[in-house]
Amino acid sequence: MNEITIRPADWSKDNSEIRRIRESVFIAEQSVPPELEWDAEDAVADHFLAYEGDYPIGTARLLPDGHIGRVSVLKDWRGLKVGDQLIRTVIETAEKRGLRQQMLSAQVHATSFYEKLGFTVVSGEFLDAGIPHVDMVRVSE
Repeated sequence: MNEITIRPADWSKDNSEIRRIRESVFIAEQSVPPELEWDAEDAVADHFLAYEGDYPIGTARLLPDGHIGRVSVLKDWRGLKVGDQLIRTVIETAEKRGLRQQMLSAQVHATSFYEKLGFTVVSGEFLDAGIPHVDMVRVSE
């Protein structure tokens, strides 16, 4: 395996790679309806891409209010700390922008992953696109 790198992405320029990853993870694997996956917030969000070598394998976005979302890593690269590196990069970017609080809606099965990164569950369980989620918050020191 090559080294994993994370870089900021441009929604216009990197759209096809971001879409390919999110369509694979959310629409194909998790049966999220396309109309729920794509929203107007993509145009105002900061996007990130994770690469193995030159191949994009993961993505996430950061909204101006500190919400992190659309975190996705292609199946063959899960369990290799790609998501960890991706979220740490997003948190670092948020903190540099003065966003001391980061929020996200996590799929319930992923809560322990986010807890290891400093997030705390702040809601009961709810369904989003038919998938159980909880809201989580992380406050920077």
